[in-house]
Amino acid sequence: MNREQVHQLIENSQPNICQIVAVKDGKTVYRDNWNGYQDDDCLHVMSVTKSVMALLVGIAIDRGQIRSVDDKVLDYFPDYQVKRGEKTIYDVTIRHLLTMRAPYKGKGDPWSKVCISENWTYASLDFLGGRGGVSDEFSYRTVCLHILSGILYQATGMLTVDYANEYLFAPLGISPHVNYFARSAEEHRQFTVEKTPKGRVWFADPQGLGTPGYGLCLSADEMARIGLLCLNEGNCDGRQVVSSDWIREMLAPRKVESDRFRGMDYGYLWWIIDRDRGIYAAIGNSGNVIYVNPGSQTVIAVASYFKPTVFDRVDFIQQYIEPFLMSE
Repeated sequence: MNREQVHQLIENSQPNICQIVAVKDGKTVYRDNWNGYQDDDCLHVMSVTKSVMALLVGIAIDRGQIRSVDDKVLDYFPDYQVKRGEKTIYDVTIRHLLTMRAPYKGKGDPWSKVCISENWTYASLDFLGGRGGVSDEFSYRTVCLHILSGILYQATGMLTVDYANEYLFAPLGISPHVNYFARSAEEHRQFTVEKTPKGRVWFADPQGLGTPGYGLCLSADEMARIGLLCLNEGNCDGRQVVSSDWIREMLAPRKVESDRFRGMDYGYLWWIIDRDRGIYAAIGNSGNVIYVNPGSQTVIAVASYFKPTVFDRVDFIQQYIEPFLMSE
């Protein structure tokens, strides 16, 4: 296929894609837009936010602000009052949060209870633990991951967005972001589902802590810069933004004991697409993806507006975009 055919294919078969940027051997080799989006427009990249949060945790560990992924979560919240009878929470570590193996009470994400609370971190801690103990069972959650933003703030004294701006975005040439606050549940919903371009914002709780499970808005170009940082083992233009040790640890595959996730493994808030070939990705709802293939030295970033249950985006990248890039 040529570029015009690829553009038409995406317009017809993947209609919620707004931007694609591909980098190969360190150079941008493909860029295109749909749905009236421009190169520098941002979209809500959903759970790709999680993978960015993993990088921020790594930077904080590199800087000695967070001691270790094996630190107990409660070490960072000495003022938090544990619920009566709760014992499991004392054994939960940062590693459990990063690998989606933290135990929680109940099933699913308690969106309404966390997001109407005055302190989203403490409300999330209220759901951490349970009678089953620390089983090390994979349990994918989003809203209660807010605990990680609380830990980052307790460790650094900086709001999530400020920490990202200084230690991750600025070194990558990504424009500064600001917090976005929703004044109502409806505004919260609209932030997620609306299809128009966003500003450079990160959704935040009442204390200004960015949501680590969702809520970050990026362009495909900015997503590609993050993927390239990981491909280059934490180095950007000669500057070690995050240690190569952290990148390797973050991307070490851990088996997911579930058939719900299409055979993928998991690292620290990154999906491992193919452990043998070392292919990995940040994946968000609606088909937002930072896809990294070290074997071909390729990063492909796809930014999309809200469309639930898009599950084929990685397959689409591998079936059409990667072969197209190889033929260029």
